[in-house]
Amino acid sequence: TMAADAVAPMPGNIDFAAASTIPLAGLTAWQSLFDAAKLSAGQKVLVHAGAGGVGSLAIQFAKHAGATVYTTARRQNHDYVMGLGADAAIDYAREKFVDAVRFLAPGGVDLVYDTVGGHVQEESYGALKPGGTLVSIINIPEPEEAREHGARSHFVFVSPNGEQLRRITALIESGAVKPAVYEEFPLEKAAAAQERSRGGHVRGKIVLKIK
Repeated sequence: TMAADAVAPMPGNIDFAAASTIPLAGLTAWQSLFDAAKLSAGQKVLVHAGAGGVGSLAIQFAKHAGATVYTTARRQNHDYVMGLGADAAIDYAREKFVDAVRFLAPGGVDLVYDTVGGHVQEESYGALKPGGTLVSIINIPEPEEAREHGARSHFVFVSPNGEQLRRITALIESGAVKPAVYEEFPLEKAAAAQERSRGGHVRGKIVLKIK
């Protein structure tokens, strides 16, 4: 059971499998962009791993908020992320994303949304404009490192929030946002699903179906 203020009715225009992909990824993206980063219209955003579950929704939320959205994704996922509303897709396997961002936005971006961590997080400061913000959901950014780059940093660990889920539901029901694509596995193949996820190149989400 859950507290009533932590839940919301699922969108009426999608099925249970699609709905199951929304709450964790959706709230993570929402709280990162709007609670932590205070994203507003007219800003420029770099979303790392835009083809992933969180990235897929972050692109759409940011675009709906009026931001210009750049994202990193493998070449085979470019059509997918562009279809979600990204203004430009950067193939991180073939080019340095900081150089690509600086070509698209010479002054840097207002926000980098880090869903990868490690060296990607460290390099991301180079894509920010002075006073920009880095938000991570993987590694807690070092405040001192952020200050050295003239940036602000936040770490987000998702919290249950029924009100925000209702707002996300409204966006889905209006057609402004769509769930990430997903691959479905029967519960008895959970181990195979875990191995698939561990590879790190899943487009969207993986759903376990319980009979």
